[in-house]
Amino acid sequence: MNSRDFQSRLARRARRAGLALPAQLSEQLEAYYRLLAIWNAKINLTGLKLADAPPEAVDRLLIEPVVAAKHVPVGTNRMLDIGTGGGSPAIPLALASACSGLSMVESKTRKSVFLREVVRTLGLSGADVITARFEELLARPDLHEAFDMVSVRAVRVESRLLVTLQAFVRPGGVVLLFRGPGTSGQSETVTPPLAWQATYPLIESLRSRLVVLTKRQEVRTVPRGTVPT
Repeated sequence: MNSRDFQSRLARRARRAGLALPAQLSEQLEAYYRLLAIWNAKINLTGLKLADAPPEAVDRLLIEPVVAAKHVPVGTNRMLDIGTGGGSPAIPLALASACSGLSMVESKTRKSVFLREVVRTLGLSGADVITARFEELLARPDLHEAFDMVSVRAVRVESRLLVTLQAFVRPGGVVLLFRGPGTSGQSETVTPPLAWQATYPLIESLRSRLVVLTKRQEVRTVPRGTVPT
């Protein structure tokens, strides 16, 4: 499929989702998709069929994260993506939300090599790849509460995972959970300091949704008769 045909299909899928893609974003999404297709023939980055850009692959890998970007809070600069794998939703989400700092956490070395190639090819100067299990990042104080947003696409999200994820989110920041069919409303077990904010539909044909959690700001109470410092 040549670039003109790809762009035409991408635009059609975007319109179905109520989007109008800027030209620069469309070009970046195509560059990412083509690189993913080349590398996926060598290493398993996604189980989706990528040849000729079938609608399901375009929707899942490109359009879904761009729809989610509409729900990224204004002022979000630093983003952490957990278990990035083949780069979606992290890379399209960061591109569409104009996030200036993206850290991708991937435990498998070969996938990390691919992600670094994407960063280089797309010229993502504010992006980096961390080759580690995300639990290992707890030993890095410099990452604690260092991000405005944490994103994860996982089949199952447990409360223990959310407790770990919130450690990297600044107070007032958000956790984005990309969820598949069967998820609606407040579907996660959320404990403080996280709180459920909203659940948004993403792609109707995929029955996918975005669960947004917020990390509450700590409220300091001042004893009566004392002066705050």
